[in-house]
Amino acid sequence: MENDVISIDVEKMMITANGKMNLAVKTVIRKGELVALFGSSGAGKTTLVRILAGLTRPDKGMVKFGPTVWFDSGKRINITPQNRNISLMFQDYALFPNMTVEQNIQYAQSTKNDKTADELLSIFALSEFKKRKPNGLSGGQKQRVALARALARKPQLLLLDEPLSALDAEMRSMLQDEISHVHKLLGTTIILISHDVNEVRRLAGHVLCIKNGTIHRSGKPDEVFQRVSMEHELK
Repeated sequence: MENDVISIDVEKMMITANGKMNLAVKTVIRKGELVALFGSSGAGKTTLVRILAGLTRPDKGMVKFGPTVWFDSGKRINITPQNRNISLMFQDYALFPNMTVEQNIQYAQSTKNDKTADELLSIFALSEFKKRKPNGLSGGQKQRVALARALARKPQLLLLDEPLSALDAEMRSMLQDEISHVHKLLGTTIILISHDVNEVRRLAGHVLCIKNGTIHRSGKPDEVFQRVSMEHELK
């Protein structure tokens, strides 16, 4: 059972626009789930994702992926981002402008694998653009390349920090479909930050609502957002 769970129990003092705030999160995430982190700006969502990625060090606590300890303040364990086998994708695609679509994807592979690259190109409908450089792509196509590259290293955890927020509604809907398809196809554990209730309902099997640095509510998206709506009406 333990091997199927990401265990998180961390604290981190943050400096926000409203002053100091202590991020204190304790939860478990099942491997293979697509979990959404939902909440207002400054609630601690991105800091939590950066902690999981190994980019931000908690003040105290523990992070375990199955039996592997990624962080333990008591034992002074802090595994580097490179050794966590994660992929992290922000709003900014950060593609290499001098590389083709195919080369951008292959760059993320620890060992070059043309078959895997071709599969990802096909999944994201990029095969016809494989020799094109990023400046010849639309915003949605660049986002597809960034997602394909994030998956090319076969991460055990994919972290998405509002990856679709800069896209128009039609393109956003298309990319949501592709993220859902890829999740079902590959079974990668995904943690998605989103401010969009409809996006969370559409993609996530579980949502953690974060408010002022703590998990305020959690559960299946429809149940959580229905409770929020009912409580709002009762006020």
